[in-house]
Amino acid sequence: MMLECINPKDLPTPQTYTQVVVATGSKMVFVSGQEPEDINGKLVGPGDLATQARQVFDNLGRALAAAGAQSAQVTRITIYVVNYKRDECLPIIEKARIALFGDHKPADVVLGVAALSPGYLIEVDAIAIID
Repeated sequence: MMLECINPKDLPTPQTYTQVVVATGSKMVFVSGQEPEDINGKLVGPGDLATQARQVFDNLGRALAAAGAQSAQVTRITIYVVNYKRDECLPIIEKARIALFGDHKPADVVLGVAALSPGYLIEVDAIAIID
């Protein structure tokens, strides 16, 4: 599997994601939205975005591993955040994201949403390409 990460010179260079990811591989992995739940399906960190973000990215890592994928093979993620305020939420989300992805920067979309499941503040899905 090969990923080519491209930040065109005529677009802003993002700090935590890549503008374009070109993936070459033989198997696509689609991970459903991961919620801030423990192994028993119970909400973790009610009202605490940092705790929920850590749980979501931990869950995403486990889901990828179940498919035989690594975080470095993720091409795109979508992050859904309740009451999203960029300057307040993004640093918290990025800290949890870096814990999973390290220096790897998949393409991403961050969407502010009115609501998720009751009490849930964040959800993340992913696409990976593996051989």
